[in-house]
Amino acid sequence: MQTALPVELLATDVGREADSILRACVHCGFCLATCPTYQVNGNELDSPRGRIYLIKEMLEGAAVTGITRTHLDRCLTCQSCETTCPSGVNYHRLLDIGRAEVEKRVPRALPLRLLRWCLVQLLSRRQWFTPALRLGRLFRPFLPGSLKHYLPPTRSELPAVGRGHARRMILVQGCVQPGLSPNTNAATRLVLDRLGIETVSVAGETCCGALAYHLSAQRQGLQQARNNIDAWWPLVEADVEAIVMTASGCSVFVKEYAHLLAADPDYADRARRVVDLLRDISEVLQGEELAPLAPRSRPSISWHCPCTAQHGQQLDVPTRGVLERLGFELPIIEDSHLCCGSAGTYSMLQPRMATELRDRKLANLQASTPEQIVTANIGCQTHLAGGTETPVVHWIELVARQLASSIPKP
Repeated sequence: MQTALPVELLATDVGREADSILRACVHCGFCLATCPTYQVNGNELDSPRGRIYLIKEMLEGAAVTGITRTHLDRCLTCQSCETTCPSGVNYHRLLDIGRAEVEKRVPRALPLRLLRWCLVQLLSRRQWFTPALRLGRLFRPFLPGSLKHYLPPTRSELPAVGRGHARRMILVQGCVQPGLSPNTNAATRLVLDRLGIETVSVAGETCCGALAYHLSAQRQGLQQARNNIDAWWPLVEADVEAIVMTASGCSVFVKEYAHLLAADPDYADRARRVVDLLRDISEVLQGEELAPLAPRSRPSISWHCPCTAQHGQQLDVPTRGVLERLGFELPIIEDSHLCCGSAGTYSMLQPRMATELRDRKLANLQASTPEQIVTANIGCQTHLAGGTETPVVHWIELVARQLASSIPKP
């Protein structure tokens, strides 16, 4: 793609990065076939190629209106287009640059700015979100269906483990997951304990930064990244084996710390070290002997691989491999590459599109009438559960509940 970005923009790191990404695009249109929003709307401006043109024109100095922002807002950042792209266009980074620029040129109305600010502050603070969720659950019976699915009912708790082991890993707790699905972290502790691995929680960690970064608060997101590096660093220096994450929406962002902080002399090296240590729970189990985890029974399941795992981290095959080694059968899901519509806060800010994508996804996931739907991200889990009576859980909880049934009760 030919570009004509202003000289002053090309003098910046952001400008050079944007120009390089734009020039990689060859207009082939392969991305249209795998873009969820284009599949629903059929509008080229709601496709990666269309958005690339909008960002290019904006960066070159063309007049910008709310229409540009609308089409950029509709992107799920699912990265399905990047999996498809034969030219390796780093689309999600270009989208981050474009969204930051359009925020400067076309400010949002005050109510929308306030809503986005509230989402960042509430959802990225576990100490605020979990009490608010507990309060909301008290009123759940009186809420309309459109709100109930944001307040999923609690599930029976898994047993706690507290044994020490020679092998130690940091288990990242997350922001909304401890409130919405506390069993996910409990399941991870239980499974790793059975494999002889101790998990350590770090009190000082904060939100990974993804929420703020993707909601026009990039400085806050980067500061949260720095805070986490500071919090984890003492254990990193103590030779902890890995930093384990169970929410793919968080881990895909943490894996970008090295890139996002590359120009920060105080954090660049440490960010690279953190990224080197980061492991999704599926990556941990992939290299372990799984015989100690052999389940007593195997309910029928459908596997939904979140976009942040499938496209952002290429973890579909490793996770499938772990489940298949444990004896679970995974039916083929039609359009498994397409997003479910969760995408962080997308389901709250773009409810029409999110609901359409969720309903399409659930129809495919439930075609085999599974007893459970399993996934690997709290956002997908909550969003999908809001549209079905079939239980939707993190796959590590599925594994852990089989173990828990074999633990003698005190």
